[in-house]
Amino acid sequence: MTTSHTDAATAPARKASQTEIFLTFLTIGAISFGGGVVAYLRDSLVSRKRWFDDVEFLELTSISNTLPGLNATNMAILAGDRLGGVAGSIGATVGMCLPAFILMTLAGIVYGSHVERPLVDAALRGVAAAATGLIAATWWKIGKKSLKGFYDAFFVLAAVVLVNHFKVSVPITLLVVGGLAIFTFRPHVPAKDAAEKTEDQWISSLD
Repeated sequence: MTTSHTDAATAPARKASQTEIFLTFLTIGAISFGGGVVAYLRDSLVSRKRWFDDVEFLELTSISNTLPGLNATNMAILAGDRLGGVAGSIGATVGMCLPAFILMTLAGIVYGSHVERPLVDAALRGVAAAATGLIAATWWKIGKKSLKGFYDAFFVLAAVVLVNHFKVSVPITLLVVGGLAIFTFRPHVPAKDAAEKTEDQWISSLD
C-alpha cells in the first residue's frame, strides 16, 4: 500500500535514545556555520538519520521561523520533543548550543584582543558566502518536493518581495501572507454536500 502525502506529513517521527539525540545535535552545533545550520539540520535529521522526511522538516522549520528566538534553537526544541519528549528536547537544545557557547566565548576573547584583524574579517566573509550557498541549496531541495502548485510559489515569492524589496517586518509579513495562505488552503465543502447539509438543517428546523 502506497503512503499518501498527507500520511507522510502526519506520521510520527521515529523514537531515538537520549544519548543519540544529544550527540546528533552536538555534532550539528559543532560543525555548522552561520545561517547554513539549516543545511546541516536537514542533512542529519532527514538524509542520514531519517528521523523526519522533507515535509515534516519543512513544517518544523516553518514553526521555528514563526516563533521568537534563534531558528536553530527552536528547531532543536521541536525536533527533540518529537523524538524523545521533554528530555529529548532538553538534550537537543543543550547539544545544539554547547559548541557555540564554547567556541564563541573563545572567539570573542581572540576577536577583541586584536585591533588589526584582516585575516579574521576575510574568514568571516568566506564563511558568510559558504553559508548563503548552503541555505540556497537546502531550500532548493526542499522546495522541489514541497511546492506543488501556483499558490505555493506565489506565497513564497510574496514573502520574499515584502521582506527584501518593501522592507516589511517579518512578523507583519507572516501575518499577512500566512493569513492569505490559510484562507486560500482552507477546507472546502463540495457544493452538493453543502446543499444537502442545508436541506437537512431546514428539515430539522421544521421538525
